Amino acid sequence: MVDIEKNFKHNEYATLEGMCFKLREIEHIRNKANDWELRLQFIESHMILVAASGQGWLTIDGRFTELRQGSVYVCTPGQLVEAGMHNFDERGFYHMRFDVLDDEGSSDHLMQTIKRNSPFPAKGEVIVKSPISVNALCDSMCQCLQDEDRLQRFRGQILFQELLLTILQDTQLVKEDDSETGLEYAKGYIEQHYQHELTIDHLAKVAGISTRHFMRLFKKRYGYSAIEYLAVFRIEKAQQLMRSGGENRLRDIARHVGYQDDIYFRRKFKQVSGVPPATFMKNSRKKIVAYDFPNIGQLIALQMNPCAAPADHPWTDYYKRKYQMDSMLPLSSNQWIKREEIRLAEPDFIIGIDMLVPPEEQDMLRKIAPAFFVPWVKNDWRMHFRLIGQFLDKTAAAETWLEKYDRKALFVREQVQHVFKDDSLLILRISGDRYNVVGKRSLGTVFYDDLHVVPVQGVDLLGPDQPITLDQLADFDPDRLLLIVDEDMLSQRSWRTLMNAKLWSDLKSVSNSRVDFLPSYPWVEYTAFTHELMLDEVLKIWRDRA
Repeated sequence: MVDIEKNFKHNEYATLEGMCFKLREIEHIRNKANDWELRLQFIESHMILVAASGQGWLTIDGRFTELRQGSVYVCTPGQLVEAGMHNFDERGFYHMRFDVLDDEGSSDHLMQTIKRNSPFPAKGEVIVKSPISVNALCDSMCQCLQDEDRLQRFRGQILFQELLLTILQDTQLVKEDDSETGLEYAKGYIEQHYQHELTIDHLAKVAGISTRHFMRLFKKRYGYSAIEYLAVFRIEKAQQLMRSGGENRLRDIARHVGYQDDIYFRRKFKQVSGVPPATFMKNSRKKIVAYDFPNIGQLIALQMNPCAAPADHPWTDYYKRKYQMDSMLPLSSNQWIKREEIRLAEPDFIIGIDMLVPPEEQDMLRKIAPAFFVPWVKNDWRMHFRLIGQFLDKTAAAETWLEKYDRKALFVREQVQHVFKDDSLLILRISGDRYNVVGKRSLGTVFYDDLHVVPVQGVDLLGPDQPITLDQLADFDPDRLLLIVDEDMLSQRSWRTLMNAKLWSDLKSVSNSRVDFLPSYPWVEYTAFTHELMLDEVLKIWRDRA
């Protein structure tokens, strides 16, 4: 099977000329009162999801992915897929199914015996260069395919070919080196076979690369050696089992994740987690309330899932799905009701933020359980994190996490410095009718402090987000622009106003095609967890840029 898989993997683009593509159906979902869901199923044809707006999630063969606005997702026959979308506007999103046939007329159905190895080169998430162009193509396809005129329906199929061409061109940006495909395949192989004994020689053969070359390239690509990555992945799986609330013995957990030696398992667990496994299991049973939004990201980075958190957080569903927090109590936005909910939950600890909780409310909460309210203004996110760790007796875990973060930040900086060079960057968030420059008290700290990207001159980056006018944006005229547009209608209208303004097309970043986009959540939160996510996002968007 490995040889067959490698044949597909190493000849992806070479086989395109012998393929035909037929769009089966396209569905444009928008302005629905109810959420859209794709029930868990083994799909029989190729599937594309185009996230033009909204938020959502996707699992492929048990692996969870957040659907990001502006991205395209490709699933192939035989994969076990489940998905859901919500909060979409008039742009909605697109769900389409299509068939791939070779020059001998063989269809998708014959490919199902080679699971996850469709000959179609693009798989998983594709970061497209121009989401607006992709959305426009999808919209035109829908109109043509609904037309009574057969020629117009034929034109819809032609537009579908253009869409595939766009997706494959953007995919090829990260697949110029064939070893890249081999590395991705080996990484996925580790994640599927982590319970087995894996050696460097075996993984190199899976990747189709010589052992020495594989060792060097894997670490260069991911910042870990393959064996280090295997250990981290195994420990994360062990942590999931420990947090699940079951009564599994440590020995059984160790065997389940691939360790036969209990002493070695304990040593690797402490190395990765910062605490021994027994301590981790004890801490995972503690009931901790995340009183304010940012506390969720702080506690997760400390490997502690909150037992209760604000219900109206935009990413509540994401946290529940990814971290199996089905039992998490959603807290009301009403202060009195919220306090009563916490009292009935009988938590061990309460974590909040001093400036967001009135002093009298803090006193009442302390009568329910030991409480700590993070001193926000005078400290940066690292100190916030350390202070929570100190309060919860998790100082060692906090320091281990910060060491890993700094190592990762250095790795990411080395991967993208050829893209940013000395270009100045402005991070702009459009929220309602306001244009705000995002500074170092938000995701700006990742770019300016950790990745050493040059900030645009003239902006106060140390204070809160700074409102600016369109004329001021023109005066700043950054080399690069990172744009975050909130999902509400007023924010989208402000974004259209900006795009239609003459000064927009005159900006250096626009004329040089150096404008990039991020969804509004969770990046704007100032927490350890969201900053690490931002590092992953930077790699997705910029690492393979020319």
